[in-house]
Amino acid sequence: MRPICSLSIALALAVTAATAQAEPRTVTLDVQGMYCAVCPLTVSRALKKVPGVIEAKASYPDKSATVTYDDAKTRIDELVKATAGAGYPSAPRSSK
Repeated sequence: MRPICSLSIALALAVTAATAQAEPRTVTLDVQGMYCAVCPLTVSRALKKVPGVIEAKASYPDKSATVTYDDAKTRIDELVKATAGAGYPSAPRSSK
């Protein structure tokens, strides 16, 4: 096998291994602008459109959204931007 082929294979395996080790993250966003029972649907839909979001659940009574996401594909500020773009400004409450 040529040295370049060996290097390419080793690099591909390293990238695959690094990707496989990524763990989902969860953040809870405060979404104080929700004022009715339909608002969480809009917030959840906006969050689910963000690449890397695995799951998004919004709660009207709690005025919050809990989002599970791949931190290799998105960041919390992108989630906040998505809710704001849907008309519901948010801020991170806590993350794990």
